Amino acid sequence: MRYASAVSVKLVSDKMTRYTNGPVTQICRNSSNALNWSNKLGILLRNFTLKSKIGPHDGDCKEFHVGNEQVGIIRADIWKELLHYSTVFQFDQAHNKVVLNPEWRTYEERSEKIDRLLRELRMKDIFSTLAGWRNECYDVSSKFGDVPVMKMERSATCLFGIKRCGVHVNGYVKNADDTKSVWVQKRACTKPTWPGKLDNMVSGGFSVGMTILECVRKEAQEEASLTDDLLNSMVPSGTVSFMYEDERGIFPETLFIFDVEIPSDFIPTNSDNEVESFHLLSIDEIKKIIVTDDFKLTSSLVALDFLVRHGYLNCDDEPNYIKLLETLHMPLHH
Repeated sequence: MRYASAVSVKLVSDKMTRYTNGPVTQICRNSSNALNWSNKLGILLRNFTLKSKIGPHDGDCKEFHVGNEQVGIIRADIWKELLHYSTVFQFDQAHNKVVLNPEWRTYEERSEKIDRLLRELRMKDIFSTLAGWRNECYDVSSKFGDVPVMKMERSATCLFGIKRCGVHVNGYVKNADDTKSVWVQKRACTKPTWPGKLDNMVSGGFSVGMTILECVRKEAQEEASLTDDLLNSMVPSGTVSFMYEDERGIFPETLFIFDVEIPSDFIPTNSDNEVESFHLLSIDEIKKIIVTDDFKLTSSLVALDFLVRHGYLNCDDEPNYIKLLETLHMPLHH
């Protein structure tokens, strides 16, 4: 169904219409905070700092190794639970690491063994993240481009701090007065993660068996129904890499970014029931909302990267500029 309940609001000119399910003041309901925008940005960036470090102490994280490779980082509350599974993991306290059973030597065997354990943990309801089981696997490797050592259920990767990759698409419209507007989606309330949050026009995880380009085309077709012409005009625009943690675990993530100019008469429509609605916002509206809780936390970095690359944030105007760039490009794959 294509915007049956939408109302249109004049945005820039008589030729440009913004489609939304409510006034932007409702969408940006948290943006009236007394803090100025730069302070809000500084608070946002603090979310991308680990609360604990790798070390020998009881409350420290441990490296996670498969074979001779470090592939993740495990928080203390998680590795202490894994102590009960000595046939699956070896604990090397001297070197602050947890090692997957070295007798499992192949991709297939490791994948099967870890999947069996994760299903058992899910049944026992030990880790909250497994309640969002996706039946979708990510490859596990030390860094992007390496041969994967195994695959793992997507919802479980944060337990082991596995590096994850995804794709995001910034869809923007060039207005008659040379300004830009940006399409954002509102995630469906049935999504297992970040339900009901605003997000970039297209976003998705990089599953086993796909290339980056295959993944981004698939996501763009399913989430926004982009035409073949628009798919072919998507411009690879770098990556955003960061790390954050929440109650579920640790998330080291690299997002491959694509920009695409959207014609003024094209309205994104969803086909996989994962998007509630789309909204076309001005740059000022985007800036206001990405530093609030209404916007998906990790996707805010992609929007900030867009603002930097397109000249809407610069070093003379933003005190947090260097901190922002460092946060956008954490070295995860060295």
